[in-house]
Amino acid sequence: MFNFFEQPWTLIGLAVITLFGVLTVRSVWPEKRRLWQWLIPVSIAILGIGADLLVKTDLEKINTVITKALKAAQNEDCATIESLIANDYADSHHATKNHLMAHCKVRLSEPVIAKIKKQASLIELTNPTAIATLFIVATFEKDSDIARNYRPFVFLKTRLYLEKQPDNNWLIKRIEILEVDKQPVQWNDIN
Repeated sequence: MFNFFEQPWTLIGLAVITLFGVLTVRSVWPEKRRLWQWLIPVSIAILGIGADLLVKTDLEKINTVITKALKAAQNEDCATIESLIANDYADSHHATKNHLMAHCKVRLSEPVIAKIKKQASLIELTNPTAIATLFIVATFEKDSDIARNYRPFVFLKTRLYLEKQPDNNWLIKRIEILEVDKQPVQWNDIN
């Protein structure tokens, strides 16, 4: 089903078509020109922009969670990461949310990540769940053990499983690391 909230530019396109219609009517029948006729395309354009600004779709909420999580990892902010993780979190290496957060606090206790850049993402949305596959470049701090012993940056492919909560917010239910530098890996391989 088509959703105007996910495609507000459709209404902007309709406003442009309507503007051409108003211009045509005003040029063919000059005696029927009225000032209010300009309000029709303007109103449609405002409706499209307003719909985009006022209504946050599930896809926009998921992208916000992903962006916040990447920023929090870059800033070594475990508290923000914890707020984005569902209480029933579990993955192939961490049995609970507490286990993941303990791992997070150990890994991010000293400056490790200088920059995280999302190259691309693929999001499969099947309400009330979503799967986001992320392609990320992580650049490490020059003085970190990883940068000294491995290399200054890595290419990561990760998969995030998200779930819609009763309050309509999205939280991360599971994270799996799929590839590091184009090589298949699992959580156990990088610990």
